[in-house]
Amino acid sequence: MADLVEKLKEIGFNSYEAKVYIALLKKYPMTGYETSKLANIPQARTYDTLKSLEEKGVVAAANTKPVTYTPLKPKQLLSSYQRKMNSTINYLEKHLPEVKDSYNEPIITISGKQNIQNKILEVIQNAKREIYMEIWSQDFKIFEQELLNAYNRNVEIRIVGYDNFSSKFGLIFEHAFARDIEMSLGGRMVIIAADDSEGIVGKISSFKNDLFDTNIIWTQNKSIVFIIKEFIVHDMYLIDVEENLVEQMKYIYGKGFKRLKDKVLGANSLYMIH
Repeated sequence: MADLVEKLKEIGFNSYEAKVYIALLKKYPMTGYETSKLANIPQARTYDTLKSLEEKGVVAAANTKPVTYTPLKPKQLLSSYQRKMNSTINYLEKHLPEVKDSYNEPIITISGKQNIQNKILEVIQNAKREIYMEIWSQDFKIFEQELLNAYNRNVEIRIVGYDNFSSKFGLIFEHAFARDIEMSLGGRMVIIAADDSEGIVGKISSFKNDLFDTNIIWTQNKSIVFIIKEFIVHDMYLIDVEENLVEQMKYIYGKGFKRLKDKVLGANSLYMIH
């Protein structure tokens, strides 16, 4: 009987309801007092339970004195619950996916060099179609093999590389002034957009013991991932234009885009982003 009680609880009965229903199946019709004795539960709880089961249509009360109770036959009970369960599942199948439309993926902060490395490796391994990345040469070496594995499974790899960057695979845009930027930021940025579905932005501190300033944010929020990818793409545009129009760019903006940086950031700014 214990197994039957547990199975009835799985479809929504509580312990008293399951015991009362099983007792009535053994012998019916029965009064509340008789049911209490056979079910081995307190008499006061028996009447509450019978009322609850009556409201659910699981037992029927006869217009007698004293009142006697008869259970719904097992086949009818199970058919009724099966219809309710199927109706519930159909509703959930239809409406649960709609919740996603109004759900914003969180932005998660990840700290510590090892945790950051693990998350970046995970994003690379998850990629199916493309990876856009900005990374320093020394950090790239940590992920080079996993990026090569992705490249070999036909994931397109496009990288903005800093600090004498080289790679035998993927499309590489080499960024100048890496040392100046690292000094300005106090660390090396790592920026990734994978399949328009996962994004990473953060900084690896240049100081070995600086754990506080070594963290990234990771997200699957597609709006944020879109912005991350746009940032990388615009860097690539600018690098490619500069490489092909070196003298013109120097003439218009000065060496290292100084006049452009002064215009955008202010002449006294120490912050360098390009």
